[in-house]
Amino acid sequence: NISCFSHFKIVLYKYFMLSLFQKTIKEKVIFKGHGLHSGLKSVLKIMPAEENFGIVFKRIDLEKNNLILANYKNVSSAQLCTTLQNDSKVTVSTVEHLLAALYITGIDNALIEIDNSEVPIMDGSSKEFVETINRIGTKDLKAKRKYLKVTKKFEYKNEEKLVSIEPNDSKELNVDFQLVYANKLIGSQRNEINFSKKDLEEVYSSRTFCLFEDIEQIKKIGLAKGGSLDNAVVVKNNEILNSGGLRNSKEFVNHKILDLAGDFLLSGYRILGNVKCVQGGHSLSNLFLRAFLSDKSNFVTLELEDMLQVKSLPNQLDQKLAVNA
Repeated sequence: NISCFSHFKIVLYKYFMLSLFQKTIKEKVIFKGHGLHSGLKSVLKIMPAEENFGIVFKRIDLEKNNLILANYKNVSSAQLCTTLQNDSKVTVSTVEHLLAALYITGIDNALIEIDNSEVPIMDGSSKEFVETINRIGTKDLKAKRKYLKVTKKFEYKNEEKLVSIEPNDSKELNVDFQLVYANKLIGSQRNEINFSKKDLEEVYSSRTFCLFEDIEQIKKIGLAKGGSLDNAVVVKNNEILNSGGLRNSKEFVNHKILDLAGDFLLSGYRILGNVKCVQGGHSLSNLFLRAFLSDKSNFVTLELEDMLQVKSLPNQLDQKLAVNA
């Protein structure tokens, strides 16, 4: 009967940790800081937005052509950070940690006003973004959220680097990431993160990092002008230069997983599938999304209720999705 089916849906919502409706932030929130690469000071405001608005950056230091949609097709550079660019060549860079925070806090729609060309780096992680948004809260909108469900395995390789994705029965995003560095302290780290977990603190609090010997070369190409031990983990030989050391035992690989979550939000959907990544980064994530999304046989887009119109899982669910493809 109707009441039993309603109860069934509520149980599944909690099981899947998915949202039926699109969300936005409850009220405006402001962040201040400076850019990791430009060193420029900036003020960033996350503003509530209506349904189907998406994530849009607005360069308020410019009078026109100042809107930039957060979409994988608008990535103009992925060198050490993700840079978005609109048709008028207006850019906003280092968006990945903010986008990861929006992913983790469940925000689908927001207008992000910024008075400069780079998102403030804060402490090098998404910690302040996530904790502030959680304190402010989110609100449901009337439109239903669209999910992207993987229907078959897809793999993208670039020499020793790899990203693959395949369907899962649990209807969630699961990321298995392997990081390999010659530096013995970083070494080979691997972690698997299920993004349906409530507690993702070790992921969103993990900071960006670099090797001490790379800093001079990075600065020679005009980047890391705002970098310091306040916003990045610096490794020199077998020593962490930051006072206090690491925040968690897998901070290096956890930060790469955080970056991937931010870059994947540029798909425009919440992706449901098992992701495996070896030696990945911003460039590989963007190349993967472009290739994966160019073939519509790789996925179906659906609303949560499409997954709840069956009484057993997972076989009947997969059959229904095939009909909707």
